[in-house]
Amino acid sequence: MKKRAENTTGIREIAKRANVSIGTVDRVINNRPGVSAKTKETIQKIIEELDYQPNIMARMLASKKVIRIAALIPSVSNETGYWNAPLKGINEAASEIRNFGVVVDNYFFDQNAKQTFTDQADNILKQNYDGLLLAPMFENESIAFLSRCRQNHIPFVLINSDLADQANVAYIGPDLFQSGYLAAHLSKYLISASQTVLVVNISREIDLHHHLLKKEEGFRTSFEKEHTGVAIDKVDINETDYDSLQKTLKRVFKKNKPDLVFVTNSRVSSVARFFEENKIQDVKLIGYDFLEENIEYLKKGTIDFLICQKPQEQGYKGVMSIYQHLLQAPVESVQYMPIDIITKENYSYYKN
Repeated sequence: MKKRAENTTGIREIAKRANVSIGTVDRVINNRPGVSAKTKETIQKIIEELDYQPNIMARMLASKKVIRIAALIPSVSNETGYWNAPLKGINEAASEIRNFGVVVDNYFFDQNAKQTFTDQADNILKQNYDGLLLAPMFENESIAFLSRCRQNHIPFVLINSDLADQANVAYIGPDLFQSGYLAAHLSKYLISASQTVLVVNISREIDLHHHLLKKEEGFRTSFEKEHTGVAIDKVDINETDYDSLQKTLKRVFKKNKPDLVFVTNSRVSSVARFFEENKIQDVKLIGYDFLEENIEYLKKGTIDFLICQKPQEQGYKGVMSIYQHLLQAPVESVQYMPIDIITKENYSYYKN
């Protein structure tokens, strides 16, 4: 079993085992030249054996370099307060590392208007940031933006939803496919074979919000594998204001009333409101995120399950991961958040 060396004595222990000076070990840890390939290999092997973790804060103080990080996430809207939680985590991390010469600037875009994303991306690229934290809400625009970041040698961490083959430092967030798969597993406790499920995607830019579609894919795959006989319908609601949503759901329910509704994002409270206002009591409801408006309907039993994935922790870990990378400290490339199931019985013990 590996034994973690304390930072105060770790370098001395490494130097002793490698039969080199402390300065040589320091050069290897900080990736500076002047060490032969053979000696470097020996030192790195000992570092791995000891599971030595360099003190990144001390390293920052020694370098006296100012690090500038940009965070680009959706703004909080009238339709969902979800992004309050990642922002809180981002600000918490920024506060912790501010005294070590790190500046974190927050940029926001409207998740219902992709042009605002593009405009903010352009603003960030003009500012010569050292690193980026990004919630890639719009797939094509995000890929184009990240391509420009690579050209400008700006490393980046992704939170909340992942993009394949982007050479990001890390992804911190849910396993979207598995999250949808879990929602289907929960559904099987609430309905029986031959009943009907309605998948509801609520977003102005459905085709661009790939994180919704990955959840839907996982949801469908679970039912397909087990051949339950459950019919799955789907509705994409592009007009996200409540009046438009209600009009669409009334039409869908009139045509074929489902036995369970699965909402693929945090806007499940809007569907719960529709249930209450239209006195729908015999349809089960599953959605996402530990938000005040969602908890109110969960407590009343209108929402049966909420699936939550630590958004505040995503923001915090996102900032700390890009910071560690900029200090040349190791960063875990994939950091999946837990997929938590919240009910009216346990919501009061949960924190984002």
